[in-house]
Amino acid sequence: MHPINLLASHAVPLDRPNVDTDQIIPKQFLKRIERTGYGDFLFYDWRRIQEGPHTGEPDPGFVLNKHHHKGAKILIAGKNFGCGSSREHAAWALTDFGFLAVIAPSFADIFFSNAGKNGMILVRLSEADVQTLMERSEKNPAHKISINLEAQTLTDDQGFSSHFDIDPFRKYCLLNGLDDIGLTLRHESELDAFEIKHDAEFWMNPRPTAA
Repeated sequence: MHPINLLASHAVPLDRPNVDTDQIIPKQFLKRIERTGYGDFLFYDWRRIQEGPHTGEPDPGFVLNKHHHKGAKILIAGKNFGCGSSREHAAWALTDFGFLAVIAPSFADIFFSNAGKNGMILVRLSEADVQTLMERSEKNPAHKISINLEAQTLTDDQGFSSHFDIDPFRKYCLLNGLDDIGLTLRHESELDAFEIKHDAEFWMNPRPTAA
């Protein structure tokens, strides 16, 4: 996981509430054993035409398929983003596609945890503030949003400014690029010393075998 602090990008406005994890990454793609490549399947059903002679082809009306949103690192969405099942693949799909932050009024708890562990900044703002940013990005695809994780501020190129809250521990992990494995490896020398001591004691005093 890479450290993240300052992020400036145009944004993709996904004006839908209750976006669930089955829409973020449909269940048929959960059988993959890798943690990469899920970006191709992000919002798979929404990105494709579902009926008619062009079924399965990219839907030009869906926001992620519009060329002017290509390369955006920020997603703006409605309330309760990431609801549904607890699949971590949803976070993998978003980050693999290129998103490093999601702005929404609220997030499902398990998704909130999974996203943080995979290097994403989740910014909770009021519904009114989210709607303002949503409308600005819809009207102007070049609308630029800047996030400062250290200062916990979000601004845009039209004068918007807001503070957001984040758990101090999650903030520390994001700033230092630490996932669960990285947190454990901070104690690598102590773990190695324990293993050496444990092995030495075990071989000097082996457990008695059953008769």
